[in-house]
Amino acid sequence: MKRLLVYLKPYKKECVISPLFKLLEAIFDLLVPLVVKEIIDVGIANRDKPYIFSMCALLAGFAIIGLTCALIAQYFAARAAVGFSAGIRRDLFAHIQKLSYAETDSVGVSTLITRMTSDINQLQSGVNMTLRLLLRSPIIVFGAMIMAFTVNVKSALVFVIIIPLLAAVVFTIMIKSIPLFKRVQGNLDCVTSVTRENLTGARVIRAFRMEDADTERFSAANEEHNRTQNYVGKISALMNPLTLILVNLGIILLLLSGGKLVKIGDLTQGEVVALTNYMAQILVELVKFANTIFLVNKALACGNRVEAVFELPIGMEIRKPQDRQNTQDAVSFQNVSLTYRRNAEPSLSNLTFSVPVGATVGIIGSTGSGKSSLVHLISRFYDATEGTVSVNGCDVREQNPEVLREKIAVVPQKPILFRGTVRSNLLWGNDRATDEELWEALAAAQAKEFVMRLEKGLDSPVSQNGKNFSGGQRQRLTIARALVRKADILILDDSSSALDYATDAALREALRALPYRPTTFLISQRTSSIQHADLILVLEDGCLVGQGKHEDLLQACRVYREIYDSQFKKGGESV
Repeated sequence: MKRLLVYLKPYKKECVISPLFKLLEAIFDLLVPLVVKEIIDVGIANRDKPYIFSMCALLAGFAIIGLTCALIAQYFAARAAVGFSAGIRRDLFAHIQKLSYAETDSVGVSTLITRMTSDINQLQSGVNMTLRLLLRSPIIVFGAMIMAFTVNVKSALVFVIIIPLLAAVVFTIMIKSIPLFKRVQGNLDCVTSVTRENLTGARVIRAFRMEDADTERFSAANEEHNRTQNYVGKISALMNPLTLILVNLGIILLLLSGGKLVKIGDLTQGEVVALTNYMAQILVELVKFANTIFLVNKALACGNRVEAVFELPIGMEIRKPQDRQNTQDAVSFQNVSLTYRRNAEPSLSNLTFSVPVGATVGIIGSTGSGKSSLVHLISRFYDATEGTVSVNGCDVREQNPEVLREKIAVVPQKPILFRGTVRSNLLWGNDRATDEELWEALAAAQAKEFVMRLEKGLDSPVSQNGKNFSGGQRQRLTIARALVRKADILILDDSSSALDYATDAALREALRALPYRPTTFLISQRTSSIQHADLILVLEDGCLVGQGKHEDLLQACRVYREIYDSQFKKGGESV
């Protein structure tokens, strides 16, 4: 939590002004019972109406000053709390953007969402309440006790007994509840995860008629969250009744002892009322203090969770550069293996191959053979567990990831578009691209025709995830976005699966005709899509079982031949 306190540094002034004005408000509150005592003992006892009116005017003045102090304190506390949370949220988002896929996978997307939203909101509330009440309430409690001694020492001894008992109750419940709040936020991660999966896979769930099963899964996660929340709520609920019992017990003792002292003349009626008011002030402030403690406890638990994300290593350590190899290869793998975290078996094993600059590489293999994992290593989304991945003769671990990815354009397996327009999505590839370059990219991606039919052309709207386009249209737009970059290396991760054979063939022809001749990696399940590649890599269970040209692999690689035969009849006729 200490790391997060630096985000309050820009708000030092607010952090001083807010408690200061709350202190002033508390001082005026503590003076009120003394004024009431004077009204009873002097004004009412002597039937002095002018004195009573003057004291009432003084009370009204205290109220106005107290209200002004409270408003000023509230304003500066809110300003500090909102600025504090905004700073954390900004830097946390930037930190998450720098995490490698491995770190993101280990933490989980759902928990990152919870920590970006719910946890930081709890931190904001905790800071706000801390500045407003965490100092005010103790000042009122101990100030009331001190003021009680100025009224009557004997009667004030009740405060010496009650306040330590109240402190014991508050801190016992606080110590018990802190670890439970951490569990509550952890369970909220599970609820968020199930909800996210449900919304993302809504179509699949309905297609398989699994609504009831998914509802049960959500209910189980929600019930666990509800059970923990209820448990910590029951513990928290003990605070108010226990403090009420102790304070009311104190008031009873005050009235009993005060009545006896009034009879013998050691205590006035006004002093009894003043002491009772001080005890009532303690009651009100302890209720506020209890609520503040719970908010602060939740904020501390959430702050530790947020801090844990900040402590995650970026994972993309840049090694000291070694001698660069003199090579014509755009990409080279030397004895490369990859094992994902929490996975006992390697996803890739001992891959060795080289790709010349400007070559087209086809990658094929059964589902789960490691095709996507291979190209992720080129962009350094993951680091190889063993071996060396080189781009332009330099180990990718010796290159700045941002500089490396400037040379690479990736079309992901799942086409992802962002809310905006066709133009704004294409400009992700190159924000300085002209309209002419955008249309050229669309033409090469076989998307120009349907974009021209749109009412606003490049300025046509794109909904979230591109849901207003078909699967094939989304794929072609993501390919166009990559082509706008004009990168040295182009990676298409099974990005033409939704295209028909004719469109796929036209796309491959357009890629071969690109004037800047990128080194292209084509992942596909179709041998027809990669059979004209300069180099074909055949993967099976993470191992490279064949590499070469189409004709050579048909003769020498059993796996490739089986894939080809499953898709084509003898004589080359499509199945």
